[in-house]
Amino acid sequence: MKTERRYRNVFAEIGKSEKEIEQRLRCIVDEFFYGPDKVYFTAGCDMGYLEDTGNHDARTEGMSYGMMMCVQLDMKEEFDRIWKWSKTYMFMEEGFNEGYFAWSCATNGVRNSDGPAPDGEEYFALALFFASHRWGDGEGVFAYSHEAKEILRACLHKGSGGRFGTPMWNLGNKQILFVPGSDFTDPSYHLPHFYECFAEWAYEEDREFFAQAAVASREYLSKACHPVSGMNAEYAEFDGSPMSRKLPWTADRHDWFYSDAYRTAANIGLDYEWCKKDEGQRSAVERLQYALGVVNKDNPYRIYEVDGTPLDQSALHPVAILATTAQASLAVEGPLSLRDSNPVKALAAEWVERFWNEPLRTGDRRYYDNCLYLFAFLALSGRYRVWE
Repeated sequence: MKTERRYRNVFAEIGKSEKEIEQRLRCIVDEFFYGPDKVYFTAGCDMGYLEDTGNHDARTEGMSYGMMMCVQLDMKEEFDRIWKWSKTYMFMEEGFNEGYFAWSCATNGVRNSDGPAPDGEEYFALALFFASHRWGDGEGVFAYSHEAKEILRACLHKGSGGRFGTPMWNLGNKQILFVPGSDFTDPSYHLPHFYECFAEWAYEEDREFFAQAAVASREYLSKACHPVSGMNAEYAEFDGSPMSRKLPWTADRHDWFYSDAYRTAANIGLDYEWCKKDEGQRSAVERLQYALGVVNKDNPYRIYEVDGTPLDQSALHPVAILATTAQASLAVEGPLSLRDSNPVKALAAEWVERFWNEPLRTGDRRYYDNCLYLFAFLALSGRYRVWE
């Protein structure tokens, strides 16, 4: 018999009342899904999508994020709308990438690319498992658990048994890839707490792989986060070092602490909240909160080299930095208090308080920031849960 999971409410730890937390959450959800600065839009009578408002497209990142939010919030109608839109327009039924989802589509459903982005498949799969456990399986595309298992089967078995394409994981070192077929990874794609769930609920033949991937990802994150700053690169080599090689499709840098990279600390926090396992990755949170909250306290929302050197450029997503660094406080043993004599715990509490006082972002770039904002609020209020 499994022990009932308990979830920290860090907002309550720093003195917020349950009434305040619930009221604030309702306002955030209303604004995110239905307010004038929303990122969720309905399409027809039974579909919907999340728009990347900076790039004006729908991405598997945002669609799968939206589904995870909805299952956590018991918003089944919105969940089903987003999932049906994803299966209708993004899912590839033939060709080299059959079984995967096109990472970007125009908001009318026309594909901008036939390539997948692995973080979308990860979130799709776990959101579908949670939906199955919370609401029960339906028929067709709403047979949630079957759909989740099929996604994970494709992720591991592409290229074998007569199937086209390549897997989303390196089957040797158990690390998720930046894109299928690549020889590097994205630290923020490493979700060991998701893999623990996949190890229980995927097809039987896939479970041991995900159990090993969970351990491998925690060990990887402990190497990918800088030993002084706690920061990690957007893209990284399999040994954790920043990936600075030139890429054929872009001249942009990806070896610095920039947009994708912010999610890593939040993932470490949620992983520890769900699983209470540490392979050395937790200590990166303390280093990151110190680097941003003490060393660079006057102006933390900048672009950084991975060693913590600030550059003379503002971050594209400052609210995302705040939200994810606050969510990372889940990796700091509680309860937290702003008046704690332990400076690590007091600083973690300060990040949570700072996040509490920050509103949702408005304007064109609000999509990414507000997705990470809503996830952080759910996690810090004890509402980002494992549905079994």
